Amino acid sequence: MYDVVTLGELLIDFTQNGYSSQGNGMFEANPGGAPGNVLAMLNRLGHKTAFIGKVGEDYFGHLLADTLKEVGIDTKGLVFDKDVRTTLALVHTFPDGDRDFSFYRNPGADMMLTPEEVPEEMFEGTRLFHFGTISMTDEPVRSATMRALELAKKHGCLISFDPNLRPPLWKSMDEARAQVLEGLGWCQILKISDNEIQWLTGCEDFDEGVGWIRGRFDIPLILVSMGKEGSRAYYGGAVAEAAPFITSDTVETTGAGDTFCGCVLSYILNHGLEGLTEAELKEMLTFANGAASRITTRKGALKVMPTREEVEILLGLA
Repeated sequence: MYDVVTLGELLIDFTQNGYSSQGNGMFEANPGGAPGNVLAMLNRLGHKTAFIGKVGEDYFGHLLADTLKEVGIDTKGLVFDKDVRTTLALVHTFPDGDRDFSFYRNPGADMMLTPEEVPEEMFEGTRLFHFGTISMTDEPVRSATMRALELAKKHGCLISFDPNLRPPLWKSMDEARAQVLEGLGWCQILKISDNEIQWLTGCEDFDEGVGWIRGRFDIPLILVSMGKEGSRAYYGGAVAEAAPFITSDTVETTGAGDTFCGCVLSYILNHGLEGLTEAELKEMLTFANGAASRITTRKGALKVMPTREEVEILLGLA
């Protein structure tokens, strides 16, 4: 039915956008949420996608639903909650483009998705299911995520996982760790950031960190995003690394990891997960790094994902 289905948070990122005449910081309401960002990138690359989640029956909820439709994401699995408002995040951007998040989500509508609201028919014939841990912080959405994983496995979907750790959303980091480990037990593709793998494994060295994960879980493809240091792919005995595309035009880094993830999943959908060579892994990482670099020059992510042509121009391929 679909190339990719995701389940998770859909929210409004309020990002800094200049100052008023009184010197007060002004914030722009950008539709966001990691699963939607990943799908938006996949859509840009020609894949059929769908989202499962919950928003409030409010202005921002309808804005998010309209935005998903605008970029071509199927919203059959999007539910509106009449009692709980859409989740909001204030994003403070530092001079180097890095961010700090403050969430308004206690509760937020995305937390209220129930297992009964996860439609099985959306997994029938679907090729890949993608998820993260923001839908594992609280009930009932944690149980909804487990239901989706069971359905993905039942219907033979590839499963990809990006922890996307946001410490302010967890009651304790021990609970966060337990849920990340739960996610690792389901996936065949893992995208994890440099700080996440160090936190999870206690290993400063990424090779050692991947070894720690592999000693506990059978995950064929592990991707480590390293920010300004580029990215690595671990597949069987092969390790590929690609340099980043550093730009002086960086506005913020919101959505860079999601853009990278969407590009990697697109490559796997096009080439399969079997028999990948080191050259293919590097090709995959290089394109994904280029796309991630492009998104850092724009505010928001979901509505402004780069096209294949834009990335190829950056890479000198067009």
